[in-house]
Amino acid sequence: MIKRCFFLSLLLPFVASAGMVVPEAIRAPAEQVAKLTVHAVGDQIYQCVLQEYAYTWQAQAPDARLFDMSGQVVGNHYSGPIWEYKEGSRVVGRVVSKLDVDLGASIPWLLVEVVAHHGVGMFSDINYITRVNTRGGLPPSSSCNANHLGSEKRVNYTADYIFYTAR
Repeated sequence: MIKRCFFLSLLLPFVASAGMVVPEAIRAPAEQVAKLTVHAVGDQIYQCVLQEYAYTWQAQAPDARLFDMSGQVVGNHYSGPIWEYKEGSRVVGRVVSKLDVDLGASIPWLLVEVVAHHGVGMFSDINYITRVNTRGGLPPSSSCNANHLGSEKRVNYTADYIFYTAR
């Protein structure tokens, strides 16, 4: 029972997003229509790097499972960034715009344009993806310095991803 309640709590933002209006700053073009919405649970992976004479935590990749409304795993999200559906179709995206909704508490909401498709299936005709309802995932609060150079840290995050196709 505890496991079920925990999982249902993870899906609450997902359920709430089903009828939400996506802010204009990250809205897919008007000729696009939502095809699929999934809830992601996983980590944002950061690495301590030296950048322009300063040590900083740099985002490396996501590592998340994608869940449907019934709580079943339907795919994965990982480095690329890549979203892969359970039957093997996958897309590679590039960020078009960002929107800081909960600055200091969670990673930004995004509009992502798909730049490559692989395989045939659910993601074959996806053109855009929005990331909304983010929680967590910000760079680590622990120090990044010469003693930690090259080290990686995982930070938990959740989000909803909406996948769009042409009308």
